Amino acid sequence: MQETVATDRELNDEVADHRDPDHEIDPLFVNRWSPRAMTGEALEEAQYLPLFEAARWAPSAFNNQHWRFLYATREDDEWDTFVDLLSEGNQWATEAGVLAVVVSKTTFDHNGEPAPVHSFDTGAAWQNLALEGARRGLAVHGMAGFDYEQAAEDLDVPEEFEVEAMFAVGERAPPETLSEELQEREQPSDRKPLSEITFQGGFEQ
Repeated sequence: MQETVATDRELNDEVADHRDPDHEIDPLFVNRWSPRAMTGEALEEAQYLPLFEAARWAPSAFNNQHWRFLYATREDDEWDTFVDLLSEGNQWATEAGVLAVVVSKTTFDHNGEPAPVHSFDTGAAWQNLALEGARRGLAVHGMAGFDYEQAAEDLDVPEEFEVEAMFAVGERAPPETLSEELQEREQPSDRKPLSEITFQGGFEQ
């Protein structure tokens, strides 16, 4: 008999209109998506520090915990430094309450040797952070559109660390606050079927 997992959570209405998982999983995973519309309000530490706490507990090789999060709130003197990193297409993120750059340590602490899974482990920490943000009803949006070299320079990233990504966290706002082009994209996206991403026994085209 197939075992079912009891949960008191359900798919959000906005998510249920666009996503239909093929297998029973906790709705937390499906409810997470990447809104852009944010109010421009400041966030209190009690709102955003738990997201970093969730990231803290991600798994990592040799427990190296490769991830580091460099961030600024919109009330910090460094806010403009982070805003200046954003590409033109990500200027909507200036309405966030927190902007952050994710970097990962490319070597192991215990022997100084290269850590081939540093990006893999840092991605796990980011996922924890994003899920906790979704659970709290915050908008959390990862970004690849920013100046990586400028981030490394302006944020004094050491040589043994690699700049991985940027993300924005904020209070959600109505889609109408975005440009018309972005309004059309302000909805949960679907996913490729399992048959396109899982291959039993080896890779298949």
